[in-house]
Amino acid sequence: MIRMGVDDIAEAVDGTIVTGKEPVDISDLGITTVSSDSRDVVTDGLFVAIRGERADGHDFLSSAASNGFKVALVDHEVADAPLLQIEVDDTLAALGKLARHNIDRRRSLNGDFTLVGITGSVGKTTTKDITKALLSSIAPTVAPIGSFNNNLGLPLTALKVDEKTRYFVAEMGANHLGEIRDLTAIAPPDVSLVLKVGTAHLGEFGSVENIFIAKSEIVEALSENGIAILNSDDANVARMAERTKAQVRWFGLDAGGAHEAGRSLAFSATDISVDDRDRPSFTLLEGGEPAGEIHLSLSGQHNVMNALAAISIATTLGLKLPDVVKVLNEGVSLSPHRMALSTVQVPNGGSFTLVDDSFNANPDSMKAALDGFMHTHPDSYHMAVLGPMLELGSDSVSLHSQVGAYAVAAGVRTIIVVGLEASEGNDSLPVLAQALTDGAREEALRKGATDTVSITTVSDLDTAADAVAAIASSHPDTVVLLKGSHASGLGNLAQQWTQDPPQPSSATAMTATDGE
Repeated sequence: MIRMGVDDIAEAVDGTIVTGKEPVDISDLGITTVSSDSRDVVTDGLFVAIRGERADGHDFLSSAASNGFKVALVDHEVADAPLLQIEVDDTLAALGKLARHNIDRRRSLNGDFTLVGITGSVGKTTTKDITKALLSSIAPTVAPIGSFNNNLGLPLTALKVDEKTRYFVAEMGANHLGEIRDLTAIAPPDVSLVLKVGTAHLGEFGSVENIFIAKSEIVEALSENGIAILNSDDANVARMAERTKAQVRWFGLDAGGAHEAGRSLAFSATDISVDDRDRPSFTLLEGGEPAGEIHLSLSGQHNVMNALAAISIATTLGLKLPDVVKVLNEGVSLSPHRMALSTVQVPNGGSFTLVDDSFNANPDSMKAALDGFMHTHPDSYHMAVLGPMLELGSDSVSLHSQVGAYAVAAGVRTIIVVGLEASEGNDSLPVLAQALTDGAREEALRKGATDTVSITTVSDLDTAADAVAAIASSHPDTVVLLKGSHASGLGNLAQQWTQDPPQPSSATAMTATDGE
């Protein structure tokens, strides 16, 4: 963040400085780092105490002080805490105010600064990762790690913007109307991109029309000098052109449909193919004309659309097409648990190939992951470890059944459904897991494949791991897909297998609010 004095921070968040028993000289105290995780080791840091579902950040001020934090943002004075405190009514709301103040300060400085907002029911995080790779090749760029896209994760990322930042790529998720509007109030975009209006969080929104309205908030936030970049292939996204004052640019794969609708695609793709690891290649089209051959390092043909979205952003902001092609062909790093490939050893000395797409899930992304997975090593033995999807509303059971059937129809040989016990408000998990299982079994029966497709439900991750190891030991060329909502815990299974460090899990864990 841009260095701020304690007085400046207190004014920005409408807070009161609490010095405690001993007077503190704040005249030379400048804050350069903000975090809600007391375990972070920082210099000149502000610790934001958030009340989480499992813990209260106010209980960790001493830990924060020992790790280099100098000031804490609190909603009540914590007696005897070894930190200067700024007291506010609501620390989460104050964090948003501070983030907006940091963005406003960056805009007031010399040098160009552009804020990009990305939303959509599926593909946001991957598109954000590709966009960051492209823009950071020409100038300092800030973007979140993972899917920190809600009213906690977005402001914390916005507070990483400093004097040198040229681009800020903000991922914006939502599971209620008005949430994206609130996020754009913290980080007002100059460029907004919308990928898809799907069924993620259908239960929370109530209808696809409400999802359309919610996603539209990101283009409604643009001024007439802004740019809206829209997916022409999605009819609901295309409708958003009527809801913005900004200039509109289009991308998509259906050039014929765009032409019939009177839309001109800035970028499209043709000659799409995938290799034996499901990595797509395509000819990039600019205005319908060939503009380069691109070979993505990302698994999944659906990433062609995400790449077109990121290319549309980057070229809008000045990146030349030859440089776009060069960066994409050199490879793009994704956030954790996004179709990540690795080799996992099993206790008996065997191994299997893991396709880890366990961060989150909705019906669209489940099917896309299964499609990509089946293209990976096509001659291998395919096993899918699936978890429930949350917040899908009254159609949730039916949608789970459809995904189970889709997995069988796609050709998966072994399906292991992790049906955790009901806990912590997720009392629907066992029911949804059963719907996945039932859908798969019904499709296997319909196909006459009950003897060739194995479908099992397990109650915990350890049992799932044991089942995978046993099957992989008898099928040397096994490929395993992990896919389910965050609550299914499949990400923990991936970490166990790959020995990755665990994700942040403080009282204020920064989770996504919008499926993928």
